[in-house]
Amino acid sequence: MSVALFQPPGRSGPAPIKTYDPAPVEAVMLRARAAQKLFAEVDQDGADAAVRALAWSLYKPENAKELAELAVADTNLGNVADKIRKKQRKTFGTLRDLLRGRSVGIIEHDREKGLVKYAKPMGVVGAVTPSTNPGATPVNKAMMALKGRNAIVVAPSPLGYRTTARVVELMRQELERIGLPGDLVQILPDPVTKDSTEALMKLCDLVVVTGSQDNVRRAYSSGTPAIGVGAGNVPVMIDETADLDAAAEKIRDSKIFDNSTSCSSENSVVIVDAVYDQAITALERAGAYLCTPQEKARIQDKLWVKGKLNRDLIARDADVLARAFELSPKAEGKAYFLVEDDGVGREHPFSGEKLALVLTVYRAKDFAAAKARVREILDYQGRGHSCGIHTTNMDRARELAEDLDVVRVLVNFAHTFGNGGGFNSGLGFTLSMGCGSWQKNSISENLSYRHMLNITHLVTPIPEDKPSEEELFGPHWKTIGYEEAGR
Repeated sequence: MSVALFQPPGRSGPAPIKTYDPAPVEAVMLRARAAQKLFAEVDQDGADAAVRALAWSLYKPENAKELAELAVADTNLGNVADKIRKKQRKTFGTLRDLLRGRSVGIIEHDREKGLVKYAKPMGVVGAVTPSTNPGATPVNKAMMALKGRNAIVVAPSPLGYRTTARVVELMRQELERIGLPGDLVQILPDPVTKDSTEALMKLCDLVVVTGSQDNVRRAYSSGTPAIGVGAGNVPVMIDETADLDAAAEKIRDSKIFDNSTSCSSENSVVIVDAVYDQAITALERAGAYLCTPQEKARIQDKLWVKGKLNRDLIARDADVLARAFELSPKAEGKAYFLVEDDGVGREHPFSGEKLALVLTVYRAKDFAAAKARVREILDYQGRGHSCGIHTTNMDRARELAEDLDVVRVLVNFAHTFGNGGGFNSGLGFTLSMGCGSWQKNSISENLSYRHMLNITHLVTPIPEDKPSEEELFGPHWKTIGYEEAGR
């Protein structure tokens, strides 16, 4: 640390005030730039070899297990089995997507328009990663960054630092095994602070932030091009045409995955009146426990402390929550817990994101009322992110897509397994999902390697494409009158 002294020599006064020393971050960036300068010369096969190496550093079974155990031990969030599955599934899917795309040299040739597009690296990517995925997210972003022949420096959540440091070590080892510089992937020195993270944001060429909305805002104000993603609070609908058992099983599988740490995990289910009771029964049959009003009150008292989620209860196992919430013995062995509510907003905390095995249930008169409720939930929290519907009526799904301010509407999905990419979903695999201007994000799609490329356009002459005045202005002239148009 450098020290600023606010007293002249020989005079008593206040103690020295410590100021932030940017030198350690600058040193990391110098190493990253040196490594990236070399890496920028590789061909497509070289870039893809780097991506494979990074993927294997996490996909390798013993590494996935080690990092999952470390993450749960350090953060107390989620569970080991699901974190292993998440690490391997996301990494495998992302590798599939990346190997199918070009990121070096000519990536597109449009002969009709006379355009040839060349991909160029951005430089050094600064990646801010969350405590909920301290192993998977750094690798996911590193794979995308190196696909574009960039280097990456990770600024992890302090809570997940040990896990992220270990996965960075593993990534570096795999890169060095194939003859590439380990400094293509680095981590900020411990301890990571707001000052060191902001220094990284200002020194790198692109900032990509997943997690804290405070960090997203800081990234966008850093002066560096930035991609930030928004918060989730996913509502899903069950209408009277749905296969209730299939919907219940998908909601269960998605809700309980990694103890609801995913931003794509369902937080509310809105059920139309015609099948409300049958849907609740199906949810119970699939492993849910419907809480009594008294139990709901206890959950609210314990899950929120002074208006904020209780750090000791989020992302915990169901049996831990059942004991903490003092639920009936009937809740023993259940996978997650349902609470019924009829309102949205600050006075109804269950209408927001819970990061816990608690799912809020709303009853709606019909589809129109259900859509209105979904909109209300999103307007309160999670607007722009996503919503889902279980239905056999695709007209309703299309209506939601047309009318609601979300980037993704998922139909008949276990939401967590489709929203961030799936083998039966056309969305690209990612752990960072843009929410558009609705959450002040610069992208309204899933983050991909294409967001980490500069593109040069080679432009050549084509036959003139100039329509007549009549073609362009004709409809307007007819509207205002030909004579008034001066014709």
